[in-house]
Amino acid sequence: MRRSSVIAAVVFFVLGAFTACAQDEPKPADIIDAANPPGSLVVYSGRSESLVGPIVAQFEDATGIDVSAKYGSTAEIAATLLEEGENSPADVFFAQDPGGLGAVAKDGMLSTLPNEITDLTPQWARSPEGLWVGVSGRARVLVYNSETLSEADLPQSIFDLTNQQWRGRIGWAPTNGSFQAMVTAMRVLWGEEKTTEWLKGIQANEPTSYPNNTTQVAAAAAGEIDVGLVNHYYLHRFLQEEGDAFPARNYHPTAGGPGSLVMVAGAGILQTSKNQENGEKFLKFMLSQVGQQYFAGQTYEYPLVEGVLTNRLLTPIDEINRPNVDMADLVDLEGTQRLLRELGILE
Repeated sequence: MRRSSVIAAVVFFVLGAFTACAQDEPKPADIIDAANPPGSLVVYSGRSESLVGPIVAQFEDATGIDVSAKYGSTAEIAATLLEEGENSPADVFFAQDPGGLGAVAKDGMLSTLPNEITDLTPQWARSPEGLWVGVSGRARVLVYNSETLSEADLPQSIFDLTNQQWRGRIGWAPTNGSFQAMVTAMRVLWGEEKTTEWLKGIQANEPTSYPNNTTQVAAAAAGEIDVGLVNHYYLHRFLQEEGDAFPARNYHPTAGGPGSLVMVAGAGILQTSKNQENGEKFLKFMLSQVGQQYFAGQTYEYPLVEGVLTNRLLTPIDEINRPNVDMADLVDLEGTQRLLRELGILE
């Protein structure tokens, strides 16, 4: 499959975006208050509409709350919020990664969430100050062409991708928020010097740059690259559309480290929100059995709430040699972007 085929595959994937969970799912009684008008909610989402639009629609159906959603990349949405400041119409910031949430929280724009919300998730997956909470888990993996490679051919650590044997064989997406979150984790786990060494080593191996994870998965299947640095669930979306014959698979580096990072997508409520109560209902819904089952079953992400089964196609989270890092340690997105610009990886 050549580049034209990759583009066609991506178009096919977008057109085949997930449907919502069944509408007859039970509705959490604790977020429905028939005694009061439901009102409205403005959500600024750094997660794509194809991923979270269906669960936002389910929230509307379950509560009667009229949701207005603004979609973009997490970095773009965070920048918009910082620019709008106290005049922002947003009630909820739904981010792809902790970096965007940290930037907005650092500016004092997020309100403290009640314990009944933050206590729903594990401690590693939320702000220690209670300013935001994780909603779903996403693992970093290497996606690889399964027709030309097996797991035995792949490096134990992503640091090994700096070896010359990988020259011209790697894909990455430096502008992607999850990639930048991984680099932030590198800075936390490896330090600035080793992180810089890794970035320069990958640059020397002439990686192919892609705009996002989707195009990397398609490129790996097409044989344009041998491996790509992506989030785990993008592959499963292709497999759902094209079946098991799709020639790409995920690999969790066995040595662990930042290449095996499990991140969270998360959300917080703006201090200037005019709909604080509805914002809390939104977060409760995302962390309810209905919301968590959506992420587990429809987007192939890891649920963060106990009692929700992980999709059978995924490697159980306890079997991933993931690094011991709190999501709150990954908030220095600005420092990561500065490093990437200094090295000429970002403009």
